[in-house]
Amino acid sequence: MAQAIFRHWDQDELNKQVSARATVPDIAPFMQDYAQHSQRCRDLLTCKSDVPYGSSEAERLDIFPASKPGSPIFVFIHGGYWRMLDARDSSFMAQTFVEAGCAVVAINYALAPSVSIAEITRQCRAALAFIAKSAAMMNGDASRIHVCGSSAGGHLAGMMIARGWAVQYGLDEGFIQSASILSGLMDLEPVRLSYCNEWVQLDAQGAYALSPIHHLPAAPLPLVVAYGSNETTEFLRQSEIYAAACAAIGCNVSIKNEPQSNHFDLPLRLMSPQSPLTRAVLSAMGL
Repeated sequence: MAQAIFRHWDQDELNKQVSARATVPDIAPFMQDYAQHSQRCRDLLTCKSDVPYGSSEAERLDIFPASKPGSPIFVFIHGGYWRMLDARDSSFMAQTFVEAGCAVVAINYALAPSVSIAEITRQCRAALAFIAKSAAMMNGDASRIHVCGSSAGGHLAGMMIARGWAVQYGLDEGFIQSASILSGLMDLEPVRLSYCNEWVQLDAQGAYALSPIHHLPAAPLPLVVAYGSNETTEFLRQSEIYAAACAAIGCNVSIKNEPQSNHFDLPLRLMSPQSPLTRAVLSAMGL
């Protein structure tokens, strides 16, 4: 009998549980959709591309200003297991949210394994601080920031609403008004124990320090937690334990199990103004 590595799973099963791409025949069509729809939004809308928020080439934003000053800001952090994708692939929802009255910002960050997960987290926090302090340039309201992330981006979104970092950037604790986590990796211990550690390169202490499940929001906030209907048991567990922990500290949590969706097409639901996911996110934003 094979040795249990995490929960009751041996190494092979754990590797399957944390492999999102194994749940679909091919991820390439979804990657193409992200890129093509994002390009369409950049062509259609006013977009300030490659706005720097830090000193490295990777630290940049694509910004879609709102049509009116004082608008809420929707910030998207892409997934890709911290080692794939780019802000240029990550604004496919911009038309929907700009037309709903928001500014939209897609965050870019350096990719693993060239940088650590801790450095990626730092970069995204620096980006959020830049967005808050530069809200006026996108017709945004710094008190109405919503951060959304998918998969590894869901993990990063969780680390953005975690307590204990905002003061380093001269911001108030809990400055992010609301959030949405799509298929997020909120507990990095099984990731560390899986094949993914080839590029995330975490030890037990690092996995704990960078797991949103151990670093909950600084203050209760509206929170959407969503996952696709064909996610693995472990991805479902990650969403459910985080939603429960946030609800226990007073967050207003909306859980969306999107039917007939998978890990990769779930974020594309944000392109439709009428999808249950989009409606839940807009409700969390007060729209």
